[in-house]
Amino acid sequence: MAPTLVYLDEKGTDMLNKTLLIAAAALMIAGCQKSSEKTASPAKAGVESGYMKLFNGKDLAGWESEGGAKWVVEKGQLVGTQGENNSPGDLFTEASYRDFEAVVTYRTEWPCNTGVWFRYQSGDKSYQADILEYTNPEAYSGTLYCPGKLFLAINADKTLVNHDGWNTIKIRAERDHLQIWFNGKQVADVYDTTSDSGKIGFQVHPGAEFGPMKIVVREVLIKEL
Repeated sequence: MAPTLVYLDEKGTDMLNKTLLIAAAALMIAGCQKSSEKTASPAKAGVESGYMKLFNGKDLAGWESEGGAKWVVEKGQLVGTQGENNSPGDLFTEASYRDFEAVVTYRTEWPCNTGVWFRYQSGDKSYQADILEYTNPEAYSGTLYCPGKLFLAINADKTLVNHDGWNTIKIRAERDHLQIWFNGKQVADVYDTTSDSGKIGFQVHPGAEFGPMKIVVREVLIKEL
């Protein structure tokens, strides 16, 4: 079949050009939206920039527990609670890490006393980014704890804490330089040599006063330096 030729007058040509311009603009907008969607997810952006996921959102593969606390995966999230008779416990990575950046996204049910262990070798050779409310001295989540030395750095700003929603702790450990950011604000920047490598993990503290506590972890990312 021979092709059908369509001849446009000047007015028809103008209308066609406008239609083509509108269509091109729509395609550009759609492309920008897709580009924005690609960078909107912190988790995806983090993985693409060199981070890897320590928690797969399915099970506890790569993790090991100590003590009597309960650790389960529910709806793609890691959940830790006290065991029977308010017993405590910890959950650690099977692997150890020396120099790294780690990002943990979590929420809690209060009152609670928990935290993110890092460079954990033993109960007296490790560090913890605390998740707590401490009175003497006054300290809030993001405070850097070291066994035997108590707090190496204190977050005294309670307004940084989201009691009802998600919070983010970023930890950077490079040689003897330790840094913590809590919900985007740096709260620790110190030098210490207690531990130079070890596991990453989470703690559930003992005691009836923390009985209702629950830590829910949505994401654990790490980038080795």
